[in-house]
Amino acid sequence: MKSRFYKHLRLVLRLHSHLVKGALKPTMPQEISVSYQAIKSKVYRLIDALVVGEKSEAEVQESIRRWWDLIHPADRPVAQKYLITVLGLSASALEAIGDGLTSTADSEMVARRMKIAERMVKDSAMRVPV
Repeated sequence: MKSRFYKHLRLVLRLHSHLVKGALKPTMPQEISVSYQAIKSKVYRLIDALVVGEKSEAEVQESIRRWWDLIHPADRPVAQKYLITVLGLSASALEAIGDGLTSTADSEMVARRMKIAERMVKDSAMRVPV
């Protein structure tokens, strides 16, 4: 359960890093919804697919790249804004869950594991190629 949590957090940080650094490049414009709700649904479906094991991290990354390619270039700034917002809120939710775990009876053990995992996630996010 905890490893899925960290996989999701690592994926969220990686996607956010790609967006901020402009790694998602335009290729083929088509009509696709860029509403906040549509983007949130897309992100949460991908997260769920990763958590339940239907997709690997590489498959989720490829899926988000293909989805990005379908967004019309004129709509990409709005889509990027919403996507960064959703990813930021997802990361905040994961932090809140982690903080909730540290307040349990065995908080010392959980806190140590969380710190180690956070360090691993941050290190892996810093090594993400652009």
